[in-house]
Amino acid sequence: MRILADENIPMLEVFESHGTVRRVAGRSLNREVLGDAQALLVRSVTQVDAELLQGSQVKFVGTCTIGTDHLDIDYLQQQGIGWSSAPGCNARGVVDYVLGSLLALAERDGVELAQRCFGVVGAGQVGDRLVKVLRGLGWQVLVCDPPRQQREGGDYVDLPSVLQRCDAISLHTPLTQLGEWPTHHLLGAEQLQMLKTGSWLINASRGAVVDNQALKAFLAQRTDVRAVLDVWEGEPQVDLELAQRCDIATAHIAGYSLDGKIRGTEQIYQAFCRHFAIAEQAAASFPAQTLVGLQLAAHTPVAEAMRVVCRAVYDPRADDALFRLSWQGDAQQRRSAFDQVRKSYPVRREIPDLQVQLCEPQAQLQQMLSALGIKSSV
Repeated sequence: MRILADENIPMLEVFESHGTVRRVAGRSLNREVLGDAQALLVRSVTQVDAELLQGSQVKFVGTCTIGTDHLDIDYLQQQGIGWSSAPGCNARGVVDYVLGSLLALAERDGVELAQRCFGVVGAGQVGDRLVKVLRGLGWQVLVCDPPRQQREGGDYVDLPSVLQRCDAISLHTPLTQLGEWPTHHLLGAEQLQMLKTGSWLINASRGAVVDNQALKAFLAQRTDVRAVLDVWEGEPQVDLELAQRCDIATAHIAGYSLDGKIRGTEQIYQAFCRHFAIAEQAAASFPAQTLVGLQLAAHTPVAEAMRVVCRAVYDPRADDALFRLSWQGDAQQRRSAFDQVRKSYPVRREIPDLQVQLCEPQAQLQQMLSALGIKSSV
């Protein structure tokens, strides 16, 4: 079997026992590059549709991502082409990114996170995990998800309520153009004006969920609002004026934990084997943490302990600094640099991988660690 894969997908070796794997840059993937491949493995940078696949031999498409807006699913189904995404694979990595961003913003503004009201827009794989972490910490959280509200009922609020009442808002919706609740430009000029004074806006979903031109104009006017953007309209082209107005700006790496990447490959590999009715080989193994563990004294304040624990694993400010260093040269050079930042991304683990030991039992510290997904010992 001939398998064509995005070169940034890790652990592709698991596919090699089933055929020949050819690795290519995801953005360069076109009909000519596709050739006679029978299986196609992609990430979000590759648009998979009739233009790419018509007349090809592809029988299976796997995307190692949560989102599927880059797949023309209707076309795939019409043509009888099997497909699979990797729901939830990098969700925890995005949660860690949001937590790190909140810690950085709280430090800059001199506020206590426990005293803020948080809004989560989109309670899918990522948003739902984030809500559970924030509520587990005992923080006030409002959630907006109209489709889930219609299906399940429950304690949801509308978008204006989130924008007007919350001090920090994190966006986790898919990108959709049609339907009852389209999310393209979900936040435009009108919605941005609803934000509270001194609020924070985080977008680690899809760039076009926020009207980037409206946000740029808004941030120029409302210097009290802080913005964290990991995703951009038109990426890999990034509006530098908008990026410079962000407190944290990164190159679509919020979910780029090693754990998430490996889980994504595993999920697609399993779907690949099911589609072609072939036996799975041994699953990929997760390497050990570089940081073996931490020990906390019982008298450590909870807020300080949380900063130490989260930043021991991941701090998005490092990715912000790296991204800003890439803003050199002309537009083409900056586009290439955006992809290079992603391609050469350093190994990053997830907060629940960390082992924490308490010198003696302390209920508040144990609750905080449990909310973060960390198993602690005494």
